[in-house]
Amino acid sequence: MLSSVNLTRQSSPRLPFLALADEILGPKYDLSLVFIGDQRARKLNHTHRGKTYIPNVLSFPIAKSTGEIFINLIQVRRECKNFGHSPRAHCAFIFIHGLLHLKGYAHSSRMEEKERAYMRHFIFNDQKHRHRP
Repeated sequence: MLSSVNLTRQSSPRLPFLALADEILGPKYDLSLVFIGDQRARKLNHTHRGKTYIPNVLSFPIAKSTGEIFINLIQVRRECKNFGHSPRAHCAFIFIHGLLHLKGYAHSSRMEEKERAYMRHFIFNDQKHRHRP
């Protein structure tokens, strides 16, 4: 199950969020997706992770089959060109990244392989998919 809320003034992209979540986490996973801006993202990052930078995505597992993903739409739009993505494709990439964290993946080449595979599978390969330089 997927529930989502947009707490920004920006429109959220039309993406197959439910299909992606079901594919990666399974259809019985209860996921909350929240679109936020810079201020809330920085506060969540500081409160829960002790970090002071503005993140693009935050993933929080709550239980074995329950979690939350917060996507900072402002940061996603700001950084999409650095990744060679359109804003829509970058939001998909960031969502996949958050889902993989909830699945238990840590930053690694294996996680990057999975990200690329899911991007190709869901046809977000309109541009190159590369990571930060």
